[in-house]
Amino acid sequence: QVHLEESGGGSVQAGGSLRLSCTASGYKYNPWCMAWFRQRPGGTREGVATISSDSTTFYAESVKGRFTISRDNAKKTLYLQMTSLKLEDAATYYCAADLLISRCIPGRPMDTWGKGTLVTISS
Repeated sequence: QVHLEESGGGSVQAGGSLRLSCTASGYKYNPWCMAWFRQRPGGTREGVATISSDSTTFYAESVKGRFTISRDNAKKTLYLQMTSLKLEDAATYYCAADLLISRCIPGRPMDTWGKGTLVTISS
């Protein structure tokens, strides 16, 4: 069973930067489709960015140009570099994977999730 664990969350001022990491363990790692989601307090979970095995990426409009998703397959780690953070970026960020595909398909549900890491933004 694949286990995903996020790290790197914390508190940062608006305009600042933060890098989230997600490490996979528990099963033979393959370059699956992976993604970051977030859930604001009282809100629904929304997709932030996806990355396929060939490093093709997709971003939500709200983070395009500010966030960068990347992966290091040798380290079995997914990253989310967040810059120019806004108050509305405050959320719990979740790492996710679709273990059945290597090329992400928009709208296809992820089958494996981490427990999340909290990002708070202060003004």
